[in-house]
Amino acid sequence: MVDLLLQNILNALQWGSFYALIALGYTLVYGVLLLINFAHGDIFMVGAYIGFFVANFLLGAYAFKLPTALSPPLVFALTIVATMALTALVGVTLERVAYRPLRRRGAPRLYVVITALMCGLLLENGNLALLGASRRSFPTLIPATVYDVGGVLVTNVKLLVILATILVFFFLETVVRKTKLGMAMRAVSYDRMAVPLMGIPVDRVIVFTFILGSSMAALGGVLFASAYPVLEPYMGALIGWKAFIAAVIGGIGEIRGAFVGGFLLGFVEIFVAALFPSTLRDLIAFSTLLVFLSFRPTGIFGVARATKI
Repeated sequence: MVDLLLQNILNALQWGSFYALIALGYTLVYGVLLLINFAHGDIFMVGAYIGFFVANFLLGAYAFKLPTALSPPLVFALTIVATMALTALVGVTLERVAYRPLRRRGAPRLYVVITALMCGLLLENGNLALLGASRRSFPTLIPATVYDVGGVLVTNVKLLVILATILVFFFLETVVRKTKLGMAMRAVSYDRMAVPLMGIPVDRVIVFTFILGSSMAALGGVLFASAYPVLEPYMGALIGWKAFIAAVIGGIGEIRGAFVGGFLLGFVEIFVAALFPSTLRDLIAFSTLLVFLSFRPTGIFGVARATKI
C-alpha cells in the first residue's frame, strides 16, 4: 500500500512537472502584459517538433551529416539548447507580428486574447499542412534506466523531468526577483505607461518575457517527448489548456502559483486515475478544481485585480 502511494506520488510529480513548465510561460506573459497567451500550449508543441528535427539532424538522420558522430547524451544536451533558442524565436515572432501591433494601437484586451487563440490555431494547422497528420516518434536520446527503490520504480527520465522543473522554478524566481531585468518586468507589470519615463525599454522587456516563456515551453516539449515519444500536431492543445488551468489555480501572474498549480493538477489527475476509472479522470479532477476556485477565485497565490480581459 505504501509502495503504491509512493509510486503515484512520483508519477504525479512527473506529470505535474509538464504542467508547471507550461504554466510558467502563461504566468510570465500574463504577469507582465496582463495577456493570456492562449497560443502557449501550441508553442509547447512547436518546441517538441523542433526538438525532433534537431535531434534527428544531430544523429545524422538527414542527407547532411556532421563530420563526427555524437553520443546520445550530448545530442540531448545540444537538442535542449538549440530547441529553446529556436522556439524562443517563434515566441518572439508571434509577439512582433501579432501582439505588438495591437498593443501599440491600444486595442481592447479582448481582441488580443482572440488573436492569441488564432495564433494557436495557426500553429496547429500550419504544422498539419507542412508535416501532415502522421505521428512521429521522438528518438531515444536517454537510454531508460529503471531503479527499484524499496519496490518503487523510478526511471532516470522521470527524475530528470522533476529536477529540471525545480531548477527552472528557482532560476525564474531569481531572474524576476533578484535582477534588474526582473525589476523592469515587475515595473512594466505595475504601470506600462509610466515606465518609459524612467528609461525602461518596454518592448525589450516584453521580448525578453516571451523568450523566457517560450524557452520554458520548449524545454517542456523536449522532456515530454523524451518521456512519451509520440508527436502529433494537436498535442499542445489539451495539455496547454490544462496548464492554463494550473496557472489559474496557483494564481496566474505568480511564478510560485504556476509551479504549485502545475504540481497540484498533476497530483489530482494521477490520484483520481488511481482511485477511479480512467475515463472519469478529467471529470472528477476538474470538478474538484472548480469547487476550489469557487471558494478562492484568485487561486492560491493570486490577488484580485480590477481589470477586464
